[in-house]
Amino acid sequence: MGTVGTVGTVALAVTDGMLHFELSVAHEVFGADLSGVVDPWYRLVVCGPGAVRVGRFRLEPDCGLDRLPYAGTVIVPGWADVDVEPPAELVDAVRAAHEAGARVASLCTGAFVLAAAGLLDGRRATTHWAHTGALAARCPGTEVDPDVLYVDNGSVLTSAGKAAAMDLCLHLVRRDHGSAVANTVARRLVVPPHRAGGQAQFVTAPVPDRDDHALAGLFPWVLERLDRPLTVEDLARRASMSSRHLGRRFRAVTGTTPLQWLLTQRIRRAQELLETTGDSVDAIAAATGMGTATTLRRHFNRALGVPPDTYRRTFRSSRSGGEHDSGEHGSREHFGSASR
Repeated sequence: MGTVGTVGTVALAVTDGMLHFELSVAHEVFGADLSGVVDPWYRLVVCGPGAVRVGRFRLEPDCGLDRLPYAGTVIVPGWADVDVEPPAELVDAVRAAHEAGARVASLCTGAFVLAAAGLLDGRRATTHWAHTGALAARCPGTEVDPDVLYVDNGSVLTSAGKAAAMDLCLHLVRRDHGSAVANTVARRLVVPPHRAGGQAQFVTAPVPDRDDHALAGLFPWVLERLDRPLTVEDLARRASMSSRHLGRRFRAVTGTTPLQWLLTQRIRRAQELLETTGDSVDAIAAATGMGTATTLRRHFNRALGVPPDTYRRTFRSSRSGGEHDSGEHGSREHFGSASR
């Protein structure tokens, strides 16, 4: 099939049980004819064990999984059920590709395939925020970061959930072809070339939905008084407990301390006000008990990775009159005569 230049072939590794959104994102970035942007562009091949079901779609791969080791980059889309072990033939092929020198990237829960292949051991990684706990439990030797959009370890890359697949794909383009090309691709796709912050800004922080624990009556009382300078002693007094006992109860119910939980609720309220009102940052700081805009900005940026003003521009609801923004690898070309 000929050579494709310095970045080589991008191979999508697919089997039954993949998520079609992440697969489609990678196909749109690497599979489109963008030779008018940079020539040569990537050459995309889809590798699988035969016809596979991806969600409600039937997909015919170009090559078998045994062709993965000949790619410059291997991309593993999202894995639908993280409680189910991925097929051994997929895991073995991904491991073999990495051992052969391919750059391996997972999108969303595709990280669980990389984990099964042993590629995350001793490395930092991420996945969809809802599954970072499961990934950390599955891979105790991996530093799982729940806040970032993607992690680049050089030859092993992982992305956070869903739309972060696009962030990682554009990052790969940026690595291979530079920022100008990545920006051009992003404009074509009507997406930002680089998003600020991490996936923490997309994570909701509700109170526990159970009402059969000792703190069930305390939570709504606190949420109605977030504008006040509440202390642990105030919460303990309301719950008719000692401060020490309250701390133990909080840890059991929420997994964190009273002060950290309170700060999380203040930040969550600030998010809501930034999304739905035109109130100034000073006013929101007062309404959430942060005191000053400086304090709010510090805690908000530390928790979500972006300052309040950036968050507002990204998430401001149209109901409140806000605006929506418009938007090193040599070729190893041995796919030509491959058969499934």
